[in-house]
Amino acid sequence: MEYLYAVVLFAVSSSVTPGPNNIMVMTSGLNFGARKSLPLLMGICVGFTVMLLLVGFGFSQIFDMFPGLHFVIKCVGVAYLLYLAYLIAGSSSTVESSDQSKPFTFMKGALFQWINAKAWVVATGAIAAFTSVGANFLSQNLMIAMTFFVVSFPCVGVWLLFGSLLKNVLNSSKRRRIFNYMMSGLLVLSVVPVVSEIVKQFSI
Repeated sequence: MEYLYAVVLFAVSSSVTPGPNNIMVMTSGLNFGARKSLPLLMGICVGFTVMLLLVGFGFSQIFDMFPGLHFVIKCVGVAYLLYLAYLIAGSSSTVESSDQSKPFTFMKGALFQWINAKAWVVATGAIAAFTSVGANFLSQNLMIAMTFFVVSFPCVGVWLLFGSLLKNVLNSSKRRRIFNYMMSGLLVLSVVPVVSEIVKQFSI
């Protein structure tokens, strides 16, 4: 039971803290509302669960065999996150606008996990910390994945709710524009450590 508590605490702390997923969900909640952003929320939670399972079942071994592949995915991920920051900064400041861009879909939320640097760190960290080689490895991996699946909905959902509630506060185009710029800036800051790591690899 203590083992389960430890996994739950890890899942809560890693899911509720700021990161690309939560910034994206909160921004979507503000600009499009909670209902239209639910597919994105579900895509993130389901996508990360699938990612955890695949990492636990040995996907990380592929990167040990082909380390260059991980570097390529990391570079693509950074480029996409910067592009995402650009899209957030340019989001329509008026929710009622008919020409606004659409919220991200379930599939985009799920696929986003594979280029999300924080998702990789959390997934590999969870498998490394809470599994042991042996007959129970499969059940341990499933338990970790299911724990994250259950915990991630309320933890990420809080950010969606917060973004939706901000609609009443940020009730002007100027305020929404400032908020989108701030979220875009935070997303850029979240990839700075990854960019630094990429630069170090190039300089070696």
